[in-house]
Formats: sequence, C-alpha cells, structure tokens
Amino acid sequence: MPAKKQTVAIIGLGYVGLPLAVRCKEKGFNVIGLELDEKKITLINKGESPIEEQYLYDNLPNNPVNATSDPTEIRKADIVLICVPTPVDAQHNPDISPVRGACTMAAENLKKEALVVLESTVNPGVSEEVVRPIFEEKGFTVGKDVFIAHCPERINPGDPKWNVTNIPRVVGAFTDEGLKKAIDFYEAIIDGAIKPMKSIREAEACKVVENSFRDINIAFVNELAKSFDKLDIDVRDVIDGASTKPFAFMAHYPACGIGGHCIPVDPYYLIERAKRAGFDHKFLRASRAINNSMPAYTVELLQDELNKLKMPLNGTRVAILGISYKANVDDDRESPYYDVKIALEKHGAVIVSFDPHILDKSDVDSLEKALDASEAIVLVTNHKEFDCLTGRFLAKHNIKTIIDGKNCLDKDNIKEAGVAYKGIGR
Repeated sequence: MPAKKQTVAIIGLGYVGLPLAVRCKEKGFNVIGLELDEKKITLINKGESPIEEQYLYDNLPNNPVNATSDPTEIRKADIVLICVPTPVDAQHNPDISPVRGACTMAAENLKKEALVVLESTVNPGVSEEVVRPIFEEKGFTVGKDVFIAHCPERINPGDPKWNVTNIPRVVGAFTDEGLKKAIDFYEAIIDGAIKPMKSIREAEACKVVENSFRDINIAFVNELAKSFDKLDIDVRDVIDGASTKPFAFMAHYPACGIGGHCIPVDPYYLIERAKRAGFDHKFLRASRAINNSMPAYTVELLQDELNKLKMPLNGTRVAILGISYKANVDDDRESPYYDVKIALEKHGAVIVSFDPHILDKSDVDSLEKALDASEAIVLVTNHKEFDCLTGRFLAKHNIKTIIDGKNCLDKDNIKEAGVAYKGIGR
C-alpha cells in the first residue's frame, strides 16, 4: 500500500507525538492524533502548536493534523504509534499506566493486520510482559492479526540541527514481518539511518542505556564540581582542557540539576527491572543520588556566598531565573527549579520566580521586575534572554550575589562589577 494511502494514528500529542504527526503528514500519510487535553486539541486543529518548538512553528500550519479525543478514530489506522509519557512517582518507581491505557485503547479499536509501534521509553521486557498480552487478551495473534514493534523515541527539544526528521532510530519487533513493516514506515518518514535490532528487548534497552550513559557522565562531573570547589579549581576550565584530547574523552558539564523526561527518569526503569531480575545497579543508583543532590547543593552555595556578605539566607529576597529544564524551551518536566525552590523555602528565603518561556508559572512578567524585587539570584536555566546578565547589569539592579547554576555567565566580568559570583565547580 503506498504511503500516501496509509493512515497513521498517534496516541499522545506531546513533545514526541506531535512532531511525529506533523512529519507523517508532511510525508504524505493521513494522520489522526489522539489526545486527552481538549485545549491542546483545539490549538492543534487551528494549526497552532501548544509546544514551543521551531519545527512545529514552521511545519504544523502547512501540515494540519486532525486531533481528537475519540478513540474509535483508531479504527481507520494502518499504523498506530504510542507516544505517551512513562514517568516515575515520588519514590522513583516507574509508572507504565499510561502505556497500559494507550495499548488498551488501541487494542479495543484496532483493525486487523495493523502495525502498532511503542515509542514511549520503557525498560527491557515491557513489550513482552505488558504490551503483547493486552493485544492477545483482545483476541489478536501477534505476527498475524497485529504486528507489534518498539522504536524508542529520540527527540531533543530546542535543537536547531537534530529533530524528528533526521535523528537515526533503532527498531525491534516480535516477528521478522513486523520488523520489516516498522523499518519501511520509519524509512518513509525519517532521513536518518534506521537500525534493526535482533529483538524487541534489545530495542527497549537502547534508550535506557543512552540516557543512563549521560546520567553517569553528568554525575561524574557534578562530583568533580563539588571536589574542585574544595580544591579551588575551575571545573569548566579543566573540562575544556581535557576536551582537547582528540579521542576517548567526551565533555559533559556540571549544573544545578538534571531535568527533562529522559535522563532523570529512564535509569530508574532499568534499576527497578534489573532489581526484579536479581541484579543491583549500584553504579546507576549512585549516579542518580549525586545528580539528585545538586539542587540542594546549589542552595548551599548561595548560603555560603551570603554568609561572606554577612547576610542570612532566611529573609533574603532571591530570584530564581528559569523554570524550564533546558534553554529556550517551555518544558518544565523534572526541572531542577522545583527542588531549588523547595530548598530555598526551607531556608526561609523570599522567592520570586521568572521564566520568559513559562510566564504562567512565573511570579512576574519581566526580568527587570524579578531583579528589582531581589538581592540574590539563582540561575537555573540558561535561556538566551538571560545573556544580558553582565556585571554592570546586575550591579545596576543592586544584586549582591548570583549563583550560576549552568556556568554560562562571565564570572570575571561579574566579579569586576562588585557582584559576588559562584558557579557549579567554579
């Protein structure tokens, strides 16, 4: 069946699903988007992106997506993509209930011989232990009535180079025919290479390994930052120096915490699944503990700097700049902002929060208002709008000290203006 004749249903129109829906439409597929959020549905059907993402701003208006909350629309689909969140709870236990719900919705409305692809990040074994049984319970025979594959999402919000159109992907399936169908589909919509995996479990493992790799390396440099604070060494200078080695070294940088829906979440899926199988991921648990400690450590740095100025943190007016987890996006999932705020509140600080990309959660509507209401700053997110934080600018607003949680500011320039500066390991 030619691609232009096929219909793709995408369950979940978030940071993963909506770009995929637009890309499928752009490549000639009929597209149905399933979403529970009625406000999001209304915006998408008007051709407006509910997500701050340049690819969507550029392409959604010309490639309209039919968004709906009606699950019976899945009956029209030849291909169903499941792109729902896979979060963890407050105790870091994986929550795959969104995957269960989406699979049940698909199984109750699926036509025979459709391809179902799980894009949500899961631990190895979920497709076998959770996804497949849901379809079998509805009377489907895998490899005959339904073809099930896993292609873990790869998305990097705000990246001007890598997006849904060109990031290479890996695919695994239960049967050879299902694998071929999935590869043919992804080769039709993605310009990057599509790598087949030997099993669906291997495909599941790829994503958690990718993000655990990053989590481990960030934990390493975060621990170095704490050490180098004691040794009076600028960790960023050292990492930049080590980066001159043309092989074997890969630069990662410390920060006030890790956010987003992948790095601070995915390792827990592997940790918990391996634990059930009788293996303890000590390395991953240690990395998570180090990275989870960084927001409180950042507030400790502020307290130390204020003590040098003979100012107590209790009662000091502090601006938290940045709510989103990374620069120039409006995504605040797992953002270190929330733990920084909690730590400041515990110390009695008077907080004003500002993020130009998330104004509905900000206390003020401009950077100037945030600074005028504050004596100290904790920079959580390195938005382009904060590039103006020079020494002269900070001094003009009577800022006494700034904690640079992303090590993105000119520390010498700030210090020369008489403003106390402290970065993470610098």
